[in-house]
Amino acid sequence: MDSKTKSSFYDQFLPFLHWLPELRKGSILRADMVAGLTVALVLIPQSMAYAQLAGLPPYYGLYAAFLPPIVASIWGSSRQLATGPVAVVSLLTAAALEPLATAGSEAFVAYAVLLALFVGLFQLALGLLKLGVLVNFLSHPVVQGFTNAAAIIIASSQLSKIFGVSIDKSPRHYETVWNTLLTAASETHWPTLAIAVLAFTIMIVLRRINPRLPDILIAVAVTTVISWYIGFEKKQIVTAEKFAVNATIQALFRDYQEGRRQLRETEAELASAERTLEGLRDRHGDKDRRTRAAQTRVDRLRERLEDLATYTGTRMKEITKMNFVHEKGDEAGRFHFEAEAPDHVLADKRIWHITRIDDEGRFELHGGGRVVGKIPEGLPSFSLPRIDLGVISQLFFSAVAIALIGFMEAISIAKAMAARTRQRLDANQELIGQGLGNIVGSLFQSYPTSGSFSRSAVNIGAGAVTGFSSVVTGLVVVIMLLWLTPLLYHLPEATLAAVIMMAVIGLVNVRVFTHTWKVNRDDGVVAIATFLLTLIFAPHLDLAILIGITLSLGIFLYRSMKPRVVVLSRHPDGTLRDASTYGLETCQNITIIRFDGPLYFANMNYFEDTIIDWHARNPDLKHLIVDAVAISSIDASGEEMLAQLVERMEKAGVQVYFTRLRKQVMDVLRAAGFVERVGSERFFRRPEMALDHVWKELGDDHATDCPLNIVCRIGDQPQEA
Repeated sequence: MDSKTKSSFYDQFLPFLHWLPELRKGSILRADMVAGLTVALVLIPQSMAYAQLAGLPPYYGLYAAFLPPIVASIWGSSRQLATGPVAVVSLLTAAALEPLATAGSEAFVAYAVLLALFVGLFQLALGLLKLGVLVNFLSHPVVQGFTNAAAIIIASSQLSKIFGVSIDKSPRHYETVWNTLLTAASETHWPTLAIAVLAFTIMIVLRRINPRLPDILIAVAVTTVISWYIGFEKKQIVTAEKFAVNATIQALFRDYQEGRRQLRETEAELASAERTLEGLRDRHGDKDRRTRAAQTRVDRLRERLEDLATYTGTRMKEITKMNFVHEKGDEAGRFHFEAEAPDHVLADKRIWHITRIDDEGRFELHGGGRVVGKIPEGLPSFSLPRIDLGVISQLFFSAVAIALIGFMEAISIAKAMAARTRQRLDANQELIGQGLGNIVGSLFQSYPTSGSFSRSAVNIGAGAVTGFSSVVTGLVVVIMLLWLTPLLYHLPEATLAAVIMMAVIGLVNVRVFTHTWKVNRDDGVVAIATFLLTLIFAPHLDLAILIGITLSLGIFLYRSMKPRVVVLSRHPDGTLRDASTYGLETCQNITIIRFDGPLYFANMNYFEDTIIDWHARNPDLKHLIVDAVAISSIDASGEEMLAQLVERMEKAGVQVYFTRLRKQVMDVLRAAGFVERVGSERFFRRPEMALDHVWKELGDDHATDCPLNIVCRIGDQPQEA
């Protein structure tokens, strides 16, 4: 293996070997350790908040903050990029999974882990195949429009947690927001709102006093202590006998519990049937009668499982919507349905809701604010994501969208930091790092992750020099999972909602729309359309992204179909310029025409029609010079059109010449035999050489009065195009 091949191998498969020796310097090691710890203090509360945004239990954010940052830093090319849960990817995850399962359920978690695997595999494949350029399909206007809309959707999705109300999600996000505001107008849980306001106040004030202070961590710590001290959660776990409710509600309880029992039994039957099916396939193949019968049984059990999940989910929704009041006094008091509570019952004026019914039939009721609750101690266990072929097809486009958008977010901040540190950045290697981070994370119950703008800024601002800072960050999360999770039990969900809203508010940038509009109105239309469609179609964000990409590609194709075609004439300064723009006189017998773009099947007719139209308006035309300096490439259709155009113009008495053809275009024309058919004497290196030839052909001193021969001299040298 030569030195060049060895260097390439290290760059792709062992990139961390470039910075690992630098840790021998104590100053760099200390800087990375301080930066890693600083990022971890931001990452821990943020990751829990983003997991909540993704529809997962908050502690899954810690799982996503454990291995992905370490793996991505080791195999990526950016030294300071901080990987982990991010707001936009969390929102896309929730949008992708909500049609498939109930948020927070076991199926939802399993699909989130499976989605992380698909995202990682797609990113890894792009990186290994050097196809990072595919990210360019997401144009800047599309990304800006989507990001601004996503920030608004993310912020507004947290309103229910800020006000402490619970509502059903509507088919459209804007309907959910409106219903939340209507419910909050009459049912706001004031302690929850107070906690949220306090969290906002702490973060805003500390950022103004000293941006270096860990404002998020301080807000989390203060509100958690207050929550613990005042008993913010107000939770009780009781049996069915503690409810003084009517027969209809009791029947609803029984129906739900019976549905859950049948669900567990069906899951066990399905697992056994799938094992039997795999055994029959191995022994007899797919076409055997016994294998087909086993497959039919598995399919029926899956259908039954889906029906039972829907049934129990519907019953649980009905139960969680009910309001109960508790007899004032000790905890032995009974719970009454609010609408039927007798007058003599002295309620404590607190509304209680059933949030969970366990497998033993015990009811978990909450009469206060929502907190994170118990976080399983220890590291997430290793397990292979369960592959469900029926789900794969539904997750495919979402995985592609998350992979591309997540990587665009990561590479944008990585480029900015690389420019600041003057370090080399390889986009394909970064795809490999991000892909491996998601793949390894999925093996330990992580949902999709990406590079974070805010935490990367904290990382480089804290003095990070190498990727070891992200390794330190991951190890700090490990310490949290192993020994410190009880400290997070009383963390209010309202605080996490405030953290999310503070994090995404910086993504809203109205100026980008006005700037894009000024630069190019077509791009402005794409940005605004993507922004509005994302808001309208939410939570179906993939549809908005697809339409935005289609619009962007459509406009690009339209532009390439009608590129700029200009007639050139001599400017007083001696250069050849656009005659119509500068009001220059043109020659009746000679025309120099320039085509600004590649010549291919989509625009060849436009080029041909433009020349024919010009000839129709200038019947005295004898010589046409095609200035091909801006034709970057040509395909078979373009070459065929040129051959037909030359033949057609010659029949009309017009000679066609070519000048300033690029080498790659000339090579194509030579290979196609075009140069031989037309004649090599028709090709010139410069327009001046073509004009000299044409003037000789016209004779009678035509050059003396030709508008193309008015040359202004500066000093003693003629100025040419």
